[in-house]
Amino acid sequence: MNKEYIRNFCIIAHIDHGKSTLADRMLEETHVIKSSSINEQILDDMDLEKERGITIKSHAIKMKYELNGQEYILNLIDTPGHVDFSYEVSRSLASCEGAILLIDAAQGIEAQTMSNMYLALENNLEIIPVINKIDLKSADIEGTLQEIEESLGIPEEDVLKISAKQGIGIDELLQAIVERIPHPKGEIIAPTQALIFDSYYDVYRGVIILVRIYRGKLSKGERIRIISNNKEYQIEEIGYLGIKLTPAKELTAGEVGYIIANIKEVSDARVGDTITSLANPSLEALSGFEEPKPMVFSGIFPINGDDYGNLADSLAKLKLNDSSLLYEKENSLALGFGFRCGFLGMLHLEIVKERLNREYNIPIITTTPSVRFLIVKSNNEVLEINNPAEMPDPIYIDHIKEPIMDVEIIVPSEFIGNILKIALDRRGIQKGIDYIDSKRVSMKFDMPLIEIIYDFYDKLKSVSRGYASLDYSFKEYKTSKIVKVDILINSEKVDAMSFICHEDKAHSWGKSITDTLKEVIPKHLFKVALQASIGSKIIARSTITAMRKNVTAKCYGGDITRKHKLLEKQKAGKKRMKEIGSVSIPQEAFLAVLKAER
Repeated sequence: MNKEYIRNFCIIAHIDHGKSTLADRMLEETHVIKSSSINEQILDDMDLEKERGITIKSHAIKMKYELNGQEYILNLIDTPGHVDFSYEVSRSLASCEGAILLIDAAQGIEAQTMSNMYLALENNLEIIPVINKIDLKSADIEGTLQEIEESLGIPEEDVLKISAKQGIGIDELLQAIVERIPHPKGEIIAPTQALIFDSYYDVYRGVIILVRIYRGKLSKGERIRIISNNKEYQIEEIGYLGIKLTPAKELTAGEVGYIIANIKEVSDARVGDTITSLANPSLEALSGFEEPKPMVFSGIFPINGDDYGNLADSLAKLKLNDSSLLYEKENSLALGFGFRCGFLGMLHLEIVKERLNREYNIPIITTTPSVRFLIVKSNNEVLEINNPAEMPDPIYIDHIKEPIMDVEIIVPSEFIGNILKIALDRRGIQKGIDYIDSKRVSMKFDMPLIEIIYDFYDKLKSVSRGYASLDYSFKEYKTSKIVKVDILINSEKVDAMSFICHEDKAHSWGKSITDTLKEVIPKHLFKVALQASIGSKIIARSTITAMRKNVTAKCYGGDITRKHKLLEKQKAGKKRMKEIGSVSIPQEAFLAVLKAER
């Protein structure tokens, strides 16, 4: 098709601002789906996406729209809706010429709204600002318009007002997409460059690649090369993206579609990579490609040791559809055989845990999450570690660097004090406060990632009554006083409970864990010491008292020394039992450690 009648766009929004609902209404308006058979959130096809109200896996779909007697092709390239997947968002944006910036009329501009808009501006996209949920009683349309003008510099007259749920203003929005968003550029006769903006695994057909053609063209039967790994394949099928895949003969510059080329693993066709044709090759890759970088690490172990093989198979299947998931074998004295996994963030970790439980029915235990630290040894050797077990002896360490994040929190001004307190408690360094309007402020901090990954988001929502929104991105590695804390139960280290933290937090975190364990580990016939230690130095302790049998119950009357002898005998027995006895640690104890107050 003539590229002048093609519009490639995406919808960017903060979580729960109505992005997936708007996509549904657009599909209805363009007759891709019928209004009478609405399946809410068509593009969010995972149960987890619908339950949590977020887009986890991006999708794309082609729509036809007629304006003034001319038919236009609208390619909606969906984007994930969480900060953990910001790289996938950036690649989806790179595939478009325009973006709909969706803002909730009741909640206004939030942290990810700003972050996503800056990403769109970096990609030189035409932005169409849209206020959604205008039908709500709590909608503050005038206030939101003022926020958009003051914070984003967009005039009121350029802002569209819609209700995705009620279908109000959808046709006007489709018209604005055609009129405001430029058509794609790129010559068909030029060397071929196609951007992979998504890929997924199909059991019967292998990897299905979603591409945007920048220059040149790709045809069925043609030989292609993926530039980053230099692997060559032959296109078995090529076509357009509808509710179902629609085969075609070729895709040309400006078009969006799919390629099937007998690729066995998603890791061979990574998001952001460039495809070129062997018949008309390009020597240059499109800019912006990065390897996925896990930020959070955790051990995953099956509760039942017999499930280890199933867990290995399940992770391999998940990896087929999620190239950003990294895992390797790990062995723990306490938990047995399992895997050390790397995730993009805490949401990514939760999704993988939930999918293992639901889709593969494997009950698992995860160890305390950690991040990647840089250890600079005395001989200037640099180690990257994410597992407390890998921490070298302190005598060989010169210094340790931890990842620092750029954090932005948008919150009503009445909660500034609460947010400052929680951010400073988490070792945040305040960088600035900007007033978005008379009611809301944007607060910027530098904050260690290790302080964010536990329950920072929950605390943020709690102290702001749910109004705060959070966005963060990696900034740098910074030298810090980092220590490894071991948890000892009855003087024996439990490797699965060890964690790495800042020296100033070691006592409070260690004490919190020992107190938590005291509540969940049952009493034994002898006293059990629960300790947190840095090396050989004990920094926190809790004690589980012994179960005590009343050995003097049979003594009635007689000399008091008889009672004393029985008590001394019992005392000696408990001492011997403590030396040779072992403490049984229930599975709940490992789960309790994850929930301990930090």
